[in-house]
Amino acid sequence: MITEKQPQFTIRSSSLDLLRGLLIILMALDHANYHIARQHSSGEYWGGYFPLFANPLQFLTRFLTHFSAPGFFFLMGVGMILFSTSRLDKGWSKWQVRRHFFLRGLVLIALQFVLNYSQAWSVGGSQALLWYLGVLAALGFGMIFCIPLLDLKPIFLAGISLGCFILMEYLTPQPEMWGMNFDNLAGTLLIYSGGKGEFWSNYPLFAWIELIVLGLLFGTWIRFDARKAYQKGLWLGLAFLGGFVIIRLFNGFGNIRPLALGNWMDFFSVVKYPPSMAFVLLTAGVNLILLNALSRLELPASGGRNPLLVFGRVPLFFYLAHIYLYQFMGRIFTPGGSSLGMMYALWLIGLVVLYYPAYWYGKYKSRQPARSWVRFL
Repeated sequence: MITEKQPQFTIRSSSLDLLRGLLIILMALDHANYHIARQHSSGEYWGGYFPLFANPLQFLTRFLTHFSAPGFFFLMGVGMILFSTSRLDKGWSKWQVRRHFFLRGLVLIALQFVLNYSQAWSVGGSQALLWYLGVLAALGFGMIFCIPLLDLKPIFLAGISLGCFILMEYLTPQPEMWGMNFDNLAGTLLIYSGGKGEFWSNYPLFAWIELIVLGLLFGTWIRFDARKAYQKGLWLGLAFLGGFVIIRLFNGFGNIRPLALGNWMDFFSVVKYPPSMAFVLLTAGVNLILLNALSRLELPASGGRNPLLVFGRVPLFFYLAHIYLYQFMGRIFTPGGSSLGMMYALWLIGLVVLYYPAYWYGKYKSRQPARSWVRFL
């Protein structure tokens, strides 16, 4: 049960939506870059080619979007704790809460296949893989997998998150194994990125669990004392960034594959598929610091029209809408790709186009009963 600290918890939860909205906007930039400019980097795996960027702007365009995926997994974990707390206070049973998460997880997995079969990732008329394991599938699996962890004490959640953080680094194959083990379905499905034939995995199912569990931990902190939780998040974020610098300077364990540290872009080019320790420390550290900063904002009375809040409160609705919008814009306006300048312009136009549908849907969703199917979107 929430104690007398509930008013503080309710007010400060808007910072979670603000961060989610910011990450959604950055995600949209990444997908606009993919569908419109077609300058999306393809060298961020545990093996194969190294990332290549023609100039710092191209690098930064990709780098800024790295914070989105780990932020979504983390915020999902936080949201599971806060949703569970609020629904139990409204009289739901624990079984009903867990049933909701199970069904929502299945919905996310099903939507992944809907995107695949509708060719949402097709560029320039080329055929996208039908059996692609993307972020929605990993989020859905992670939600279902973490249901039994909802009642664990913070110390156990911290231990599980840390254990996964270290274990995944050991389970990821050596870079020289790239391409040699893609026929290992269990490995590519659960641990490391790769695939064969019609199957490809960018988001192996177990690789992102550590961030969801970190979110569960942070959610328990918020539930007991929001102010202290955000302060803990600040110090934890700073510690994460310190750990990132140390790992990168040694350029060994924790990077999955060492890069030639020739310039500042090389220093920040970390392995995302699957997420290396360096990637997690960098992205989670920045997200925690941002969350602390956003928790200190004083929103005006009209703050509900803030684009970050508008997008952050309907993440799945925005996700589905923006993919098809930027795919359409790319095919109509830039069938052969575009410059970064043109891409940035169309990215901003896309955000404007999506603002009012997202605002309307957020209002509509908020008026629905707690058990409405609309809550799943």
